Amino acid sequence: MYDLAVIGGGVNGCGIARDAAGRGLDVVVVEKGDLAGATSSASTKLIHGGLRYLEHREFRLVREALQERAVLLDALPHIAWPLRFVLPHHRGLRPRWMIRLGLFIYDHLAGGNGGRRKLPGTRRLDLSRDAAGLPLKDDYRTAFEYSDAWVDDARLVVLNALDAQENGARILTRTEFTAADRGADLWTLSLRDVETGEVSIIRARAVVNAAGPWVAETLVDRLKVKTPERVRLVRGSHIVVPRLFDHDRAYIFQNADNRIVFAIPYEDDFTLIGTTDADHKGDPGRVAITPEEVDYLCRAVSGYFRRPVTPEMVVWTYSGVRPLYDDGASKAQEATRDYVLTVDTAAAPVISAFGGKITTFRRLAEAALAKLEPLLPARTDGRALRGPWTADVPLPGGRLPAGGVEALVQSLALSHPVLDERTRRRLARAYGGYVHRVIGDAAADPSALGEHFGAGLHAREVAWLMDHEWARTAEDVLWRRTKLGLRIDAAGVRRLDAWMQARSSARLAA
Repeated sequence: MYDLAVIGGGVNGCGIARDAAGRGLDVVVVEKGDLAGATSSASTKLIHGGLRYLEHREFRLVREALQERAVLLDALPHIAWPLRFVLPHHRGLRPRWMIRLGLFIYDHLAGGNGGRRKLPGTRRLDLSRDAAGLPLKDDYRTAFEYSDAWVDDARLVVLNALDAQENGARILTRTEFTAADRGADLWTLSLRDVETGEVSIIRARAVVNAAGPWVAETLVDRLKVKTPERVRLVRGSHIVVPRLFDHDRAYIFQNADNRIVFAIPYEDDFTLIGTTDADHKGDPGRVAITPEEVDYLCRAVSGYFRRPVTPEMVVWTYSGVRPLYDDGASKAQEATRDYVLTVDTAAAPVISAFGGKITTFRRLAEAALAKLEPLLPARTDGRALRGPWTADVPLPGGRLPAGGVEALVQSLALSHPVLDERTRRRLARAYGGYVHRVIGDAAADPSALGEHFGAGLHAREVAWLMDHEWARTAEDVLWRRTKLGLRIDAAGVRRLDAWMQARSSARLAA
């Protein structure tokens, strides 16, 4: 018997599970695929207020997101860090006064962050003198630079799940929720293991529907709740190309259609370009970038960079479907990014999460718990629930030594001299204070780390990902737990896949 069954292992579902488990609730998460297997691993990788949302007067959303930016930078210093954005002025689009006003508001909305970390404010750049101007066409002579932050989105989800588990939650991946029986004060949920076909039953006092793009389908077809609420599926696509510039800042480019496109330093040797906004039809689980979207992104950034970006340069693409609350906006880019929580208490309660952003997942979780707790029956064991707690507690690995990530990199140089600098830095960034748990305390001998699959990925790390972070396939490891799919060749992928299958088989046989 659970207090709460969470349907969906994306950032909202895992964030809610973490918060609820930490308050003392008995929680289970049910995810039909891999954690962050859909929308939550397909973002632009930003913790930001959303500068462009100011044009749609979403001031509350922007303020909340900017406040959360500060909270998250403190909570996950290993997988998130500040990033400066360069916005070149385009004479034919938004005038300078409008940009200055928007950035003034943006800076000041970020000011009320309770004394937490404050990032540098906006400044004007002379692109003829600043290094940010070197990759750009001579047409662009003035720019504005402001602060936001970068995050490893898929690892953010996994770390929330890991913290939820450490607080007592049960995490079921590759487990599909198939049907429900709703009583006056109890849900009975039917589950199916998608790998074995095994069917099981769980019971919960309440359900949270955090199924992302499947939220409406789950609510109506499987939970059998009638609702007027609708979800708008908007596809966001990205391309990755070889690194286009040498500095460590990102660009935000305005386009003639009033959309903006980012060009962001990515995985040291690459540039991430995105995103698009297009209404998506069909199965949200089968989403891919279109040739038209590739062309759009290439044209958008080629209007700014001296060196044209062409489809032939693209080394990787990814797409995700954003499950936005359908507010009737006429254009996909105008649909609200705010979250909406609906509650149905006709019998045992269910809360559904529509929309939301990576940046505001923690606040969404707090809001969901505020709605949920009054609906739960009194505990029979007499234990009082903890109140809101996540604002000041780092996620797993977020407690770093003095000196932060750089100190971890140096400690790895001493304990694991066989690792190259790039690998040491990647491991420190990915696992933070947990890094020595992942790869052991000392390894002067490469054999201690096990088989090497390429690009610094060893069997010992893969074993950790399988045992502690729910990785089952090479794709889970190479594209969500890490981004080493950009570096490991086909032979390395085959060896990794074979090693993981053999290990899984051996564990099942034991």
